[in-house]
Amino acid sequence: MSPVDPAPDAIGAAGIGLPDGPFDGRLAFHALLHAAFERAAREGWRQIVLCDPTFGDWPLGERAVAAALNDWASSGRSLTMVAGDFGVFEREHARFVQWRRTWSHLVDCIACGGPGAPAVPSALWTPQWFLHRIDAERSRGVSGRDPQHRRALREQIDECRRRGRPGFPATTLGL
Repeated sequence: MSPVDPAPDAIGAAGIGLPDGPFDGRLAFHALLHAAFERAAREGWRQIVLCDPTFGDWPLGERAVAAALNDWASSGRSLTMVAGDFGVFEREHARFVQWRRTWSHLVDCIACGGPGAPAVPSALWTPQWFLHRIDAERSRGVSGRDPQHRRALREQIDECRRRGRPGFPATTLGL
């Protein structure tokens, strides 16, 4: 299997690690996300940032992702999410919505959209590793540990955070 299209088990449970380099296609993108969440849980990553215009095609509603995030969640950890719109979560990612309610004290959600707002990248960022989907339509991008790419991606995400507002509340109060 080429490094561009890794199989989910080749980068996850087999312990080969998180790859550096390009990826191509939705299956590769999902496999990398699964592997990153599993690695975060195993190694106790303290900080994860998820960023996407809508998260519509992310596997966040899958049982395996919810299990990995449950294993990861603990005191002193933080998950930041930045999106242009969080509307897809109630429809497509029910398991994640439930997980987010349980662990709301670890999760900070920022909505970054509207006139003059910066483009929201599609990425998973951590101090250890990044996944940057440069062409979201074809799910093509790059992953790795490169400090320059990781820093540039973080600057892009931080600009969205600065210009954003709180979004995706853990609960909604009705009158």
